[in-house]
Amino acid sequence: MEKTEDDFKLFPLGVKLALIIGFIVLLSLSAVTFLTSFFISKDVKITAEENNLTINSRSASSVQNELTYIRSNVLQLLDLINVSSGGKTSAMAKQAEAFFFERNQEIAEIIVFTQYKTSANLVIHNRLRNNRFFTSNEIDFNTTDAFLAENKDYLLRSCAGETIALNASPFFKNEIMALLLPYREGGLEQSLLILFNLESISSILGTGTVNSSFMINDSADLLCHSESSRIIAGQNVKNHPLISKMRETNQNNAETRQIIFNEKDENGKKIKYIGAYQKIGIADISIITTVPLNIILEGVRTTRRNNLYLMGIVLCISIVFILIFSRFAISKPLRFLTASAEEIKLGNFNTPLISMLNTKRRDEIGILNKSTQDEQDFLNTFARFTNRGVAKAIARKEIDFEPHLKDVSIFFSDIRGFTAISDGFKNRFGEESPREIIGFLNDYMSRMVNCVTISGGTIDKFEGDAIMAVWGILRDEDLSFEQLPDGNPEKQKKAEEHRIHVQQDAINAIRGTIAMRYALMQYNKDAEAFTKAHEHEAKAKYKPHIRIGCGINTGRATCGIMGSEDKMEYTAIGDSVNFASRTESSNKPCGTDILITQDTYDLLKKDFIKCKENNFSLSEANLVNEIVVEMIPVEFEVKGKGAQHFYGVVNMPQFDIEEFFKTADKEFVLDEDCARAVGKNGPKTLNEMRNLLGIPIPEFGSVNLNEEENKIQVKK
Repeated sequence: MEKTEDDFKLFPLGVKLALIIGFIVLLSLSAVTFLTSFFISKDVKITAEENNLTINSRSASSVQNELTYIRSNVLQLLDLINVSSGGKTSAMAKQAEAFFFERNQEIAEIIVFTQYKTSANLVIHNRLRNNRFFTSNEIDFNTTDAFLAENKDYLLRSCAGETIALNASPFFKNEIMALLLPYREGGLEQSLLILFNLESISSILGTGTVNSSFMINDSADLLCHSESSRIIAGQNVKNHPLISKMRETNQNNAETRQIIFNEKDENGKKIKYIGAYQKIGIADISIITTVPLNIILEGVRTTRRNNLYLMGIVLCISIVFILIFSRFAISKPLRFLTASAEEIKLGNFNTPLISMLNTKRRDEIGILNKSTQDEQDFLNTFARFTNRGVAKAIARKEIDFEPHLKDVSIFFSDIRGFTAISDGFKNRFGEESPREIIGFLNDYMSRMVNCVTISGGTIDKFEGDAIMAVWGILRDEDLSFEQLPDGNPEKQKKAEEHRIHVQQDAINAIRGTIAMRYALMQYNKDAEAFTKAHEHEAKAKYKPHIRIGCGINTGRATCGIMGSEDKMEYTAIGDSVNFASRTESSNKPCGTDILITQDTYDLLKKDFIKCKENNFSLSEANLVNEIVVEMIPVEFEVKGKGAQHFYGVVNMPQFDIEEFFKTADKEFVLDEDCARAVGKNGPKTLNEMRNLLGIPIPEFGSVNLNEEENKIQVKK
């Protein structure tokens, strides 16, 4: 429907004004927030770059000093040994060696070697080992020999005058670095190998909490890193973005550079870093320092987030103020009133919105609110006197007031011996008996109605202690497909869809009735406790222990609004309804609590009842709705139906009674004793069911069914 000019005039002026002011506030505060964030981010980034560069330079200088110190100490020791009288094996040389390793415990071994003439062989001239270092770190003494053999090419290059740094950690399984230095002794061109622990250098580079520094050699092998496992694994980082950039620029030892680069984390997400690098004056060693931009900008983001929160608060306050100023006191009640009317239109008569309406206002809105609450009370009363499902269908305009033929499942139940129960109340309570009887019936029926409602059924009527319910009566039924010619694909499709719907109604009817068995056991248990609690009173209140009979028939019935202009009800009538009533009355002679007719059995047997027709097996999809029944071992001659069998419902083995009741009551607590009535712990045969419920096992040969129902006769 097209909107008219009057429809647009209903848009509140207060909302328009709030939107305009809100937009201005939002625009201005957003501009301030993002401009402030931009300039602060820029300043923080510059500061972070300068700080990272400073840390890198300081770390490089400290590492160079540490390596120079180690080299100087080793050279000083060698000079002292060389000038000692008696040579390298003299007592003074040994004492100097011991004193040196006592003061320099991080140094593992010192080896002086030279290349043998022009060959590729090496000659060791002097070898000083810190035995305590090897022992305390559980390192095999032969590890050094394996390292020398593996790195012979580097040793030869060192003899030729190169200063080389190597990662020895993979061999020693400890953080150890090898420093190869040119060395001259006695006129020989030699090389000096120093193996030392990286603990002091690691403390210089730090643990990498924010700014992370690490050290590499000219081959991009990691020499020192906060993650020691990477050093011990002998990791090479030549593909690191910062290392690649450093190689491209071919920086000299004294120059430092800084760049911003991207690197993927372990999840493949790109992270932006600030990276600084500097080479030191020993062995082409480079010191790398990085810091993630997201960490240094976290404060900026926090400030921006807080500003956004503040902006939202200011915006909300502005809007609220404008709305209140623009007669918000009228707009809000009208919105509630409109929402309440919409809920009623949808059939939600108990919507909490109606209870929120202010009826104390002394104006037109107060009158409208009071009228709406009165309408709610009327509709709830109307729903109780008819049926809540029917009332909702009428409110939603989903119900067709014209009578229609529908295939439905009809249910009847009745309390056994109700006349005697009523007489018991009269004898005990006299004039007060009606109230006591109604109280007992309301308790019983509320439990039974709950089972019908949860399973999707519709209560049709109450007749004394009897209940009539129908499944499928509110379904939009169209049987016009039956008029199509046989063999028409559309007819076959519609017929199959219809069959599935009717089957589901029948299953739901049995499910609801099986649930009644549990609810009845629970009632009897509660009734016994109630009676015991009042047994010492003058007119002791009590609730009787009861048994019921239930009958279900599936068939075609006339459904619709029936009655006169003064009194109407939405109900179902026809032979199928009568037959359901007769089925219920047959429970007593059959010794059952639930009977279904031959029609219902035939509808369900192929898919949901293990029988000869399906080789006593069900599909996995249908197993959850398995129904166990037993045929009553006599045939009934039913008027208009001929010879029929009734079937006693034993159980639905896969039925989850707790899940069933929790759909309506989340706080439902299962009674394990009553749970024996149905489901996995339920009866397996009719006789088990009879023993459970205290129903005598009948002698079918001697039962006179004509006493129960004149229209039902045992076929001889």
